Formats: sequence, C-alpha cells, structure tokens
Amino acid sequence: MTRHFEQELQALKQSLVAMGALVNDQLENACTALFGGHHDLAGEVIRADTRVDEFDTEIERRCQDIFALTQPVAADLRLLMAALKINNQLERIGDIAVNIAERVAPLAGRQDLLAKTRLGEMAQIARIMVEESLTAFLHNNSALATRVLESDDVVDDLDRIIFDDLVELMKEDSSLIEPGAHILILSRHIERLADHATNIAEDVIFLVQARLVKHNAGG
Repeated sequence: MTRHFEQELQALKQSLVAMGALVNDQLENACTALFGGHHDLAGEVIRADTRVDEFDTEIERRCQDIFALTQPVAADLRLLMAALKINNQLERIGDIAVNIAERVAPLAGRQDLLAKTRLGEMAQIARIMVEESLTAFLHNNSALATRVLESDDVVDDLDRIIFDDLVELMKEDSSLIEPGAHILILSRHIERLADHATNIAEDVIFLVQARLVKHNAGG
C-alpha cells in the first residue's frame, strides 16, 4: 500500500506539472498573439482550453481517490491540499489566457496604443511570476515562492499606472475610448494573473514549510 500510495502521489504531482506546462504555454502564446496581432495563435490558445479543463477534472479525481482510499497525514496531506488549490489556480490562469486571446481581434491594428502603455511590461512580470511559482512547486523551493510574492506589488503598481495613463489618453482622443477599454480589461486580467501566481506561491510555502502565508487578502 505504501509503495502504491507513493506512486499515486508522484502521478498526481506529474499531472500538475504537465498542466502547469500547458497553461504556461497558453499564456505565452496569448501574450505573443496580443502584442503581435496574431489571430491564428489566439485561436490556438482558445482551443487548448479544453485540454486544461481535462487536466482540471483528472487532477481533482486523483485527489478524491487518494483521500478516499488512504489516510494521508503530515507532508502527504499538505501535498494533497496544495494540489487541489494549485489545480484550481491553474485552471483560472488558463481562463485568463483565453480572455487575453479573445482581446486580440478587438485590438487588431492597435499595437501602437498597446505600446504607449506599460501593459507589455506588466504582462512579462506576471508571466515570470507564473513560471517561477510552478518551478517553486516542482522543486519545493520556498525561497523562489517568496520571491514571487514580492513581485505582486510591482504588478499592482503597474495596473494603477496603466489605468491613469489610459484615462488621460482617452480624454485627449475620444477615438481611443473603445480600444482603451479593452486594454483596461486586459490590465485587470493580468493583475488577476499575478494574484493566481501569488496564490500558488503561498501554497508552495505551505507545502514546504507547513506555514500559512497570505500576501494579499484580495488575491
């Protein structure tokens, strides 16, 4: 039973890592599509969401089976609890990638406006946060997870700056109101993306150190 239990836990972690890799690719493709105006790539991101949902269902089922058939304690119990929460965060990150991809068409030909904002910088930081949170989980690296937490404030600051800058641009030119509104929505999506990465990092710290942390109560 012990060996079987260890194998089940390892399979669970491998599924989470595979889901994380897929979501990370989705996110990278969505941002590439947005800032490069690549409609075909945006379509690929949207279609890939089905596979993310399949992972979500599979991982939840694995966790339920382990809980039902074993009596995990201590570190193993923390892994299962963290796995359920990380699975949920990854599914939401996949949804955000789709939301970003869906803004490619409305912002077609508006790369100049995107370039006037710091959305690209904000997206890059958030993407790094996601990648580092997943790496922290893979390697049980609480120090890297802590670094992810520290980056969240930078993203929040950029969200406020982008909002203020876009409001000024829309005041000066009313033709920018519609595309500007789409960019404002994107900024909020990316801010939420950083929140989900932060949540994963918090789960890693809980998993490794058996310590609950909450960097941002609204995250």
